[in-house]
Amino acid sequence: MPSTTLPRASERSFGTEEKKVPLSRPNYNALHAQPLPLKIYPLPPLIPHNPLSILYYAFTFLYQTFFPPLSHPNPKWRAFFSFETRSAQVIDAHAIRALWENGFFGKGNLSRSEPSWLDREMRRRGIVVGETSEEITRRRREERREFKKKRARKEREAIEQALIDERRIDLNGHFESVTKTSTVNEEVNEEAREASHDVKGGSDSIIYSGLTVPAHENTEMIIHEQTSVLETMHHPQENHADTERAIEDQEHLQLTMEEAFFLAYGLGVLEISSPGSSMPIPIDTLFVLFRQNSYFPPVLLPDLRTDDPFLVSYVVYHHFRSLGWVVRSGVKFAVDYLLYNRGPVFSHAEFAVIILPSYRHSYWHETTERHREAMRRESKDWWWLHCVNRVQSQVRKSLVIAYVEIPPPQGHTSKSCEKGQQNVNVSKLLQRYTVREMIFRRWIPNRSRD
Repeated sequence: MPSTTLPRASERSFGTEEKKVPLSRPNYNALHAQPLPLKIYPLPPLIPHNPLSILYYAFTFLYQTFFPPLSHPNPKWRAFFSFETRSAQVIDAHAIRALWENGFFGKGNLSRSEPSWLDREMRRRGIVVGETSEEITRRRREERREFKKKRARKEREAIEQALIDERRIDLNGHFESVTKTSTVNEEVNEEAREASHDVKGGSDSIIYSGLTVPAHENTEMIIHEQTSVLETMHHPQENHADTERAIEDQEHLQLTMEEAFFLAYGLGVLEISSPGSSMPIPIDTLFVLFRQNSYFPPVLLPDLRTDDPFLVSYVVYHHFRSLGWVVRSGVKFAVDYLLYNRGPVFSHAEFAVIILPSYRHSYWHETTERHREAMRRESKDWWWLHCVNRVQSQVRKSLVIAYVEIPPPQGHTSKSCEKGQQNVNVSKLLQRYTVREMIFRRWIPNRSRD
């Protein structure tokens, strides 16, 4: 479906304004070149009419067949499962950067998204590093806020000028000789008001950075202290105490249970262990552990169902990750997941996903009790749907309802399903689930006349 791109607020022009030189940004195309934390070795291009190309292609194919290169990290990255936060935590700095830069997995526990606490701490201590993603976001918000103030001021001036022009016309249709207010005088008066905000009290007192002091040698002392701090920040080599002492990184990467299981089971690049243990948890045991901890409080093994919260959400997560989308948490927009085309540093999320279980199998309607329980779990009222859709339309995202077809227990009896849960075959169990997608858009009369 073709989409129209609206100009950003900063690209609209209100009069003649000087253009700001954009700050240098990291090369995100190089940092996030790989969509997944795997190394890929593609075959060379094959040119049929070139014999050398055919020989090189055959040599590369045979060499990678008999001596396959390593596509997974060796050894695998390690993480441990936290029962308090119900997340997998990665501590190794190299693994943190690899998981974030190659697929945008997890978030920093001391950051909004990208693990950037160490860079922010180094900037706070005066060590020169580049801008972090949070600082770039904060700066952009401040620029948008200042732009909105300027736009409102220019619109107010245009209205005032129109009113002045209307007053200059008398009843006979002739212009009166009214002196036009000078814009230069207004700017001078505005600068004078700003200057008076910083300096108050004449020659007796001066307000500097919110502190009132007499206007004599104390003022020079405060200005000297402020200047020395600025010089220390601009010249980090003089602040040798911080540069010589290494800063300990206190941030780790938090992975949701869906992300952790996808990295461990789907890609095979992560090993998860229990706190205080170095032995990795097997995949089938990890699968059952995540299903148990998806409830609050955690349930016992016999109480697991085929519509467990983790099982249903992981099916959707694995589905969209397999289609090439970057899946992130959508709790900020009252949805389950957000789908990015390449990642959050390149563009905003295009779709917001809500997960709903669907009980269409005849097993769930054989008895009145099952039918009532299935209807209770899959039913949502229209007020809830309109509220969520209104939020997505305000942030320009398309709402996707992902229906997960819940299969009946194996053997259509709960007892046979409970047996062998500890040694469940994850692949065969996931193959029983299907996902149906439905895009729900808000109907607007002005845009939906056809």
